[in-house]
Amino acid sequence: MALPQLDIHTISQVDASSIDSLIGNTPLLGFRKLTAHLPENVRIYAKAEWMNPGGSVKDRAASNIVREAIRSGALTHDKILLDSTSGNTGIAYAMIGAAKGYRVKLFLPGNVSPERTAILTAYGVDIVYTDPLEGSDGAIRGVRALAAAEPDKYFYADQYNNAANWQAHYNTTGVEIWKQTHGSVTHFVAGLGTSGTLMGTGRRLKDYDAKVQVISLQPDSPFHGLEGWKHMQSAIKPGIYDEFLADRDIGISTEATYVMARRLARDEGYLVGISAAAAMVGTLQVAEEIAARGEEAVIVTLFPDNAYKYLSESFWKQ
Repeated sequence: MALPQLDIHTISQVDASSIDSLIGNTPLLGFRKLTAHLPENVRIYAKAEWMNPGGSVKDRAASNIVREAIRSGALTHDKILLDSTSGNTGIAYAMIGAAKGYRVKLFLPGNVSPERTAILTAYGVDIVYTDPLEGSDGAIRGVRALAAAEPDKYFYADQYNNAANWQAHYNTTGVEIWKQTHGSVTHFVAGLGTSGTLMGTGRRLKDYDAKVQVISLQPDSPFHGLEGWKHMQSAIKPGIYDEFLADRDIGISTEATYVMARRLARDEGYLVGISAAAAMVGTLQVAEEIAARGEEAVIVTLFPDNAYKYLSESFWKQ
């Protein structure tokens, strides 16, 4: 049977070189059981960032970093894109590099989930593993040494210190949240890794309305299981991090996060990653405090990715 003739002008086309156009405009999620105890005037929403083509919020920052590097001439096809990552930014670099024809080399802590390693290997990324006990800081130190030794060979993206990271969220994430809530957002809650999400989104929302409360979340201990997050007091602080931007900071326990990951899956149908579960722990705490004071709020957080890169973790079986 012959296929029907299609008018190419009626088909929405996205070729590999324009994969950037698929990034962003993620939906807001609501909740049912987890928020059932809250009054109707205290609402929680979360942006489903796994709907980006690379599967995480890091598509936003990576895309903007690469775009700005190409525009400035810092990244050319004779250079290798180089950075350290706990996984998601690396996957975004790998996807964008493959689509645009750039080679990618990444430094990762040796204890990243096997799913992330498999994805990066599938993209053909050159991976260097660093001491897992040193976490993301060990990967940072390793990549800095290589970038300094061979500057002509690599474009060092340096996501922790690259302003294009937080600017991606200033120009997209913050704008989307404002529009999606029709300007009613009162609180924005997000975890700290590179800090780009909180810095960019928080600045944009405060530009819209200075009364919006920006709340940062981080592990409550230097030794934690919140992959991708930094305990700022004991870690190498990102250059883009401004500790004075957030109106409040909350420490999140690894154990509470694991419990929340299971609850989100089993009570809400949201199979999300560790950082998303941690974000929900902090957001729910904020909401309960507001409700106890008898106040109103529209609280927005962000779910950086889904659980597909963490399904080998043992806590799902508990």
